[in-house]
Amino acid sequence: MDHGASSYRRFLQGDDSGFEEIVRTYSDGLILYLCGYVSDFHLAEDLCEDTFFRLLVKKPRFDGRSSFKSWLYTIGKNLATDHLRRAKRYQTAEYERDYPDGDTPERKLLKEEQRVQLYRALQTLKTEYRCALYLLYFEGFDMEQTAKHLGKTKHQTETLVWRAKNALKGKLEEEGFVYEEP
Repeated sequence: MDHGASSYRRFLQGDDSGFEEIVRTYSDGLILYLCGYVSDFHLAEDLCEDTFFRLLVKKPRFDGRSSFKSWLYTIGKNLATDHLRRAKRYQTAEYERDYPDGDTPERKLLKEEQRVQLYRALQTLKTEYRCALYLLYFEGFDMEQTAKHLGKTKHQTETLVWRAKNALKGKLEEEGFVYEEP
């Protein structure tokens, strides 16, 4: 059982610190994932709060068929999907990123420019492509977890990721992206 599942189990048994651990552990990643899905940072924050509120109030059952993180992200994605159905529009996202200590200002600026360029290119991709790439490369899901989360077979997900990478590469090359590490 992963750490999130044990924290959730403790919360369900009345230990509020379990819920606090879940929020601390998963909120940043969930916000970024939802931001990639809804293309609006502030909306993603609201949806993240709604996700945790749902855990707090409704206390849905976690059956352990997937990782806790995948289960939590699915709740967030479902809330986002419901919101998008009602809103029927997408908004531009804001993007902020912390830097590791010790980087020079020049190096930080170059890395940030590359991140922004990559993030903007990601935002131009189909939602399905963005989500697949985000889960694999930013959240560390493996191909099977990503497939399950997206409701596809592993083979379909591999094909989707291949197409998403090609689309992203094409977009980055159009914009003159430099692949070298700073």
